[in-house]
This record gives sequence, C-alpha cells and structure tokens, in this order.
Amino acid sequence: MNPSKPLRIALLTYATKPRGSVIHTLELAEALYGLGHKVCIYALDKDGLGFDRPLNCEVRLIPSKPAPANIDGLIQQRIQEFVDYLSRNQLTHDVYHAQDCISANALALLKKGDRISHFLRTVHHIEDYSSIYLQQCQDRSIREADLCFCVSQVWQQELQKQYQIQAPLVTNGVNTQHFSAIKNGSEIPLKQSLGLTGYPIYLTVGGIEPRKNSHKLLQAFAEVLTLYPQAQLAIAGGATLFDYQLYREEFFDIAANLGIKEPQLIITGVVSHHELPVLYRCADAFVFPSVTEGWGLVILEAIASGLPTIVSNMPPFTEFLSSENALLVDPLSIKAIAAAMQSICQKDVADSIIKANQSVLENYSWEKSAKIHSSQYHQLLQNYA
Repeated sequence: MNPSKPLRIALLTYATKPRGSVIHTLELAEALYGLGHKVCIYALDKDGLGFDRPLNCEVRLIPSKPAPANIDGLIQQRIQEFVDYLSRNQLTHDVYHAQDCISANALALLKKGDRISHFLRTVHHIEDYSSIYLQQCQDRSIREADLCFCVSQVWQQELQKQYQIQAPLVTNGVNTQHFSAIKNGSEIPLKQSLGLTGYPIYLTVGGIEPRKNSHKLLQAFAEVLTLYPQAQLAIAGGATLFDYQLYREEFFDIAANLGIKEPQLIITGVVSHHELPVLYRCADAFVFPSVTEGWGLVILEAIASGLPTIVSNMPPFTEFLSSENALLVDPLSIKAIAAAMQSICQKDVADSIIKANQSVLENYSWEKSAKIHSSQYHQLLQNYA
C-alpha cells in the first residue's frame, strides 16, 4: 500500500466525557484528519450530549442506555451496544482502532463474525481487575488485536512481560493552541464562580479515586494549611465508568476529621473543554501524585499552561520529566507530597521548573503522534494487501 495514501480510519472510544484515553482519541483523530486521512470517531454516548467541542472529523454517537449497577453487567452491555450499532452499519474503513477494552472487545466480536478483517488497540495501561469477567475482557482485547500500541515505555514493557506482545510506542501530545499560559481575562469570572480566592491555589485533574492517590493528597494538603492557611486545593474532573463512591466517602470523612472544608477544598466536577485551559491558568501549581497512569496527559496540559508541577517519582512520568521539569515525590509519602507543595510556592523554584519545561513541550505534539500512527497503519495494511 502506498504509504502516503489517505486512509479511512475508525477510532473507537467508550465515552464522550473527558478521560485520558478519550482526549487521546479526539486529539489523534483531529491530527490524522489534518494529515489528510478520512477519520470517523465512534463513541458511546450515555447522556445524548456528545462531545463538548467541535470536531473537524466525522463523529458517530452510539446511544448508550442505562446499565446494571454491577460493573460486569455494565461492561457487557456497553460492548454489546458497540456491536449492535456497528453491525447495523456498513463498515468500509481501512483501519479499526480501539482506544479501550470495551471497544476492542466489540471489534474482536466483529472480527470473529467476519465483519472486519483486523483491528488495533492502544493499551494505555493494564488494569489489575478483581473481577474474572473484566480480566477476561482485558485479556481478549489485547490478545486478539492484530496490533497493540503503547503510549509509554513502562506499559510497553508490561505488555511484553504479561502478554509476550511487542507493541510499538506511540507518543502522546498536547494542543498548545488550546492550552496556553497567556491570560485573557476569563480567569477572573471563573475564579469568582468557583470561589478560588486563596493563595496558593493547587490544582489536580482526574477526580477523586484510588489511582489518583486522592487520600494522601488531601492529607498532605492539611499539612500545607499549617504554613499557608489561605491555600486552596481544587480537584477537577472525575468522569469514569467505575463507582468509587466508598473511596469518595472516605475522602470526605478524612477532610472532615482534618477540619478541611470549603473554600479550602473545591470540587469542580467535570470541567468543559472551553473552561479547562482557563482553570489551569487560575492555579499557582499543579499537583499530581498519582500511583497508576497510562501517561498523564494532564501534566502536559499543566506545563503548556505555565504551571510548575509536582508528580510522582515513577514511570511513566519519569520517562518525560526529570527533576528539572517537576518536583518528583514519593506518592506514598504524605510528608514528601506536603514538602513539595510548600517548596513549589517559592518563586525561584517555580520559575526554574517553568523555564525548564519549554523543552518538554517541544517533544510532544499530536501531529508527531499522528504521523507515527499513520506509518504503523500503512505497515499493518501491507500484510493484508
């Protein structure tokens, strides 16, 4: 196949709400479209609102009905909704690329039924499921894909270790046209609406859940308040398939026991595509002591927004950040997180990190990612020619 030939590419994602793999799908789709490919995004749409941003490429929203409360039943239904929708439509794409376990399982079933000849899957990270059904779904989505991609070296190595699969590395990126340190006046009304009036304002994005290490972040923030009593912690995001209600309840119990309440703690919920860059610019520092990530797109967004960052001293973060680019901390140490949150308020520390981060942004663009994907797509299709 001609490596410069435009392709018909289907990208599948399990949701329309912003999570790492969903954002990756949208940005990759737009970048592939920019290279001249005909791209169509297929997405499960739970609330009928679609994506909260305009897109140049084609989008097909798949109605997603209320699902059982148990996670196994929910995942099974979501897979079937993909299968039912795609089975009713003529499938004429050259490439079928799933960005998650749910859509990959749907493509595996379509391939088994000879509706498509192949599919690809990006493995953003590997979950350790307690549910046998979910573990089987994950295994199937990886083993039955004709080609897997990974976005970081650590998961590339884990894929080789756990599944004996050698996956090409594809990069993530950041949209520097959308995320910028340049303020435009919209920061003031957003600060007012959210009650962000203190100093320093710490921001984290990803909601309240175990892998975001929310409990230890909160406990570290309590220590920060002894030195900066006007400090605020803003937690944005949180759209997920999984129910972390118990963990959230424990989080608010910890907050109550520590005497932390509004306006010290601000929970924004999901932030719109339009408001997220503004929210970054409202903060003084970005803190992200996560214990499990595929990559950490929000870190690149924070860097592009001119924020000094605190992140866990572990892969995949250390694949693209050094001690010059961020304050690297032990995510299991409350004192280490707290010390970094205090240290990052020092102007010389923050300025040094921000200055060093310009080189990080130069290495990650969605256009570069799209070119890597395009090359891999053509290489795979040569095997089916």
